[in-house]
Amino acid sequence: VLNNTEDPIAIERLNLMNMAKLSIKGLIESALNLGRTLDSDYAPLQQFFVVMEHCLKHGLKTKKTFLGQNKSFWGPLELVEKLTPEAGEITSVVSSWITPLGRGRAWLRLALMQKKLSDYMKTIINRKDLLSEFYEPNALMMEEEGAVIAGLLVGLNVIDANLCMKGEDLDSQVGVIDFSMYLKDGGHSSKSTEGDGQITAILDQKNYVEELNRHLSASVNNLQAKVDALEKSNTKLTEELAVANNRIITLQEEVERVKEESSYLVESSRKASRPEGTADGQVLGETRKQLKEETQLRLDVEKELEVQIGMRQEMELSMKMLEKDICEKHDALVELRQQLDDLRRLNHELSHKSQSSEASVKQKNEIIIRLEDKTNQMAATIKQLENRSKQAEKQRDLAEEANRLFKQEFGDKIESLQQQVEQLQKQRYLRECKNCRGVFCESCIANELPLPSSINPEHVCNTCYSTLLQQYASAPSTPS
Repeated sequence: VLNNTEDPIAIERLNLMNMAKLSIKGLIESALNLGRTLDSDYAPLQQFFVVMEHCLKHGLKTKKTFLGQNKSFWGPLELVEKLTPEAGEITSVVSSWITPLGRGRAWLRLALMQKKLSDYMKTIINRKDLLSEFYEPNALMMEEEGAVIAGLLVGLNVIDANLCMKGEDLDSQVGVIDFSMYLKDGGHSSKSTEGDGQITAILDQKNYVEELNRHLSASVNNLQAKVDALEKSNTKLTEELAVANNRIITLQEEVERVKEESSYLVESSRKASRPEGTADGQVLGETRKQLKEETQLRLDVEKELEVQIGMRQEMELSMKMLEKDICEKHDALVELRQQLDDLRRLNHELSHKSQSSEASVKQKNEIIIRLEDKTNQMAATIKQLENRSKQAEKQRDLAEEANRLFKQEFGDKIESLQQQVEQLQKQRYLRECKNCRGVFCESCIANELPLPSSINPEHVCNTCYSTLLQQYASAPSTPS
């Protein structure tokens, strides 16, 4: 965004050049993506012609006519025919349009279809001595921005355009630039709002929208001032028309009166055709003189009446054209206000997104600070654990060393004590077989049988148990 302290005309030239760049770039990209011939209904192509129209109108000198001030870029385009004879075909075709504006618009379309628009623009830009008749010294066509735009138009030679202009109303179309086509999509930028780069992009869009908002506000104010001036002029012309109508009515009444007086004088002269003396001759001469004066006055009145009628017709025509111009300006004003509302809404959305992005970045910075604190705490804890681990390793080494020394000093005694303990445990669980008097473990002496020496069952070993069972089985009866 340019600084407001710079030259406003230079800002306008730079903005128009940037709009032309965006329009040409978008038109080429969309045409190549579509891969087809462009027609008149293609929106980017229509916007391209609107942008070119604004570029050609920038800095035009005002020509005063009976209908008011007039600015038309058809005059500079007519120079192409003088400088490049092959452009004469276009000039002859566009002559069917009524207004210079319609002829200029048709000329741009035909030049694009011929793929000669860039060549024609370079031709007239190189002749600034001729352009100075139509443009102010600081106009876009007189500065280097015009040469840049002419160079950019070379890229349009890759586009095939088939524009049917028969029956198209190019005289009364309202050419308003739709800035929303060149703004970035807010939905696309909201997919990821992380990082400083995206915040910068949102802020750039916000600044761009604010600049467009400022220019649109200025355009709306200028158009409103023009509408007010046209309304005043319309009121003035209406009053003049009423005065002219009254004057025409008065002149018509005067003409009727002169006709009556003339007829009366003619009758009087006929009656006095036979003079009666010198007095009658004098009266007749005076009557003829008066008739001649009245006839001349009648002719003068008729001429003035014709002039007044012509002026009335011109005023009616100018009134119609002014009303049409007011309607066009009103439509343009409504469309600009709508675009201004859209841009304000978009600016509001971008402001909210910028604020939410800043809040998100602030929140993430706080989270990062907390994570850094936790990381520092974890690092301190890990360091403490490492110290404890080192101390534990030292204690384990000391314990192992003490255990080793203990084993070296008391190892033999411990082994002998363990053997004694094992023997005692074995003796504790050994039992005597009541039959063979042998010593056995509990599992080998778990069986009980009555013995000849004892009425009660006694513990015997497994071998004695089997032997005694066989004996008892072969014996005829049990001993008493």
